[in-house]
Amino acid sequence: MTADGWDQSLGTGPLLGIAAASIAVLLILIIRFRVHAFLALIVVSLLTAVATGIPTEDVVPTLTEGFGSTLASVALLVGLGAMLGRLVEVSGGAKVLADALISRCGEKRAPFALGVASLLFGFPIFFDAGLVVMLPVVFAVGRRLGGSLLLYGLPTAGAFSVMHIFVPPHPGPVAAGEFFNANVGIVLLIAVPIAVVTWYVTGYLYGLWAGRRFVLPIPVILGQASEEAEANPPRFSTVITVLLLPMILIFFNTGLTTLFSAGVISEAQAGAPWYAVLLMIGQTPVALTLTLIVAIFALGVRSGRGISGIQEIMDNALGPVCAVILITGAGGMFGGVLRASGIGDALSGSLEDLGIPLILAGFLISGALRIAQGSATVALTAAAGLLSTAVTAAGYNEVQLATMVIAVAAGSVIASHVNDSGFWLISKFFDMDVKTTLKTWTVMETAIGVMGFGLAAGLFALAGAF
Repeated sequence: MTADGWDQSLGTGPLLGIAAASIAVLLILIIRFRVHAFLALIVVSLLTAVATGIPTEDVVPTLTEGFGSTLASVALLVGLGAMLGRLVEVSGGAKVLADALISRCGEKRAPFALGVASLLFGFPIFFDAGLVVMLPVVFAVGRRLGGSLLLYGLPTAGAFSVMHIFVPPHPGPVAAGEFFNANVGIVLLIAVPIAVVTWYVTGYLYGLWAGRRFVLPIPVILGQASEEAEANPPRFSTVITVLLLPMILIFFNTGLTTLFSAGVISEAQAGAPWYAVLLMIGQTPVALTLTLIVAIFALGVRSGRGISGIQEIMDNALGPVCAVILITGAGGMFGGVLRASGIGDALSGSLEDLGIPLILAGFLISGALRIAQGSATVALTAAAGLLSTAVTAAGYNEVQLATMVIAVAAGSVIASHVNDSGFWLISKFFDMDVKTTLKTWTVMETAIGVMGFGLAAGLFALAGAF
């Protein structure tokens, strides 16, 4: 069964052929003809809907339903996360956080301290923005302590990468969670430890090794930015509180739900007003909204900025994320067409016949798309859309659904190379040639994907055993 009142008459072979052709056309438009991913996804979604025989009168509703349902959750979380990250950024919180951690950890553990700061700062802010904010601090520390840039740069960049790939409210895991009907709070609770462990091995330890093997000088670019201290920077404890607050609030929802399922909280207690209020506060959009309000006063008003200044900060935060939000929504549109046309059912049956576990299929499909066209967002949303029907039909528990999200996200980060904007960002700011960037950044990103998948697959198997 596909669109309302319409049954798919095509067989598995033609449907999978259309799916393969659709993905090929999408890649050709993006890679060969440099068509913007947002437009390419819309065009391919329309062509796929027509090719699979969806009735003409249902084509546009199918497109808009897939687009709108994805944005209903993604746009809200990404927008709130971007504004929160911008407030932490402009208030001087990033520099305060890094300086305090270095002071506490000591100069010898400066790479570790910078990485920890980036992990915390990377919770609400996107990879590109977070990296550019932290680089002046990284360069200043490198000049003061000496050694290769990679000794400090890779742990920092790796931290932002793992947070952006695995942890909500970043758009990739949020979109995949929407496709798989996964609980975002549980995804968050599982993704954070996986991200931290993965970073320690593939970002921190690998960064120490690469820093000894590749001796790179500290670039001049952005070098003086860290010396421009804020007149009234926030305290370390304030920044930590703001960054950890959404995780604490979200735990109200997931923690209480778990306690109720375990019988610790009775049905009578679950019917009490306080229980309903805490569940609502623990919903991710509400938790981020409350955190943003706290950040406005703790980081914005306290620093002397008026209402107009804070409003400008919010406006500046939303502009850069619009493209990410729209591309994610268009990916949801493509996934909606794949589901409505019956392609998802056909793929599900084929995977079952081949005996490929869904969690491995998600990693491989996402990885193949990532290598081919460069965008982690496109790779993740397309792969999640392809597998959504099969995942829904599999009857997985909440932990397995969360690990499915992480596995698909892991595939979308591997093998960053010349078709990835992040590759060039690192190459430019680290002042590395393409060959060195491939030997360092590409290797680290691939290791992040492989290890993240391994941890997710192990937890998936463990959750299925109980």
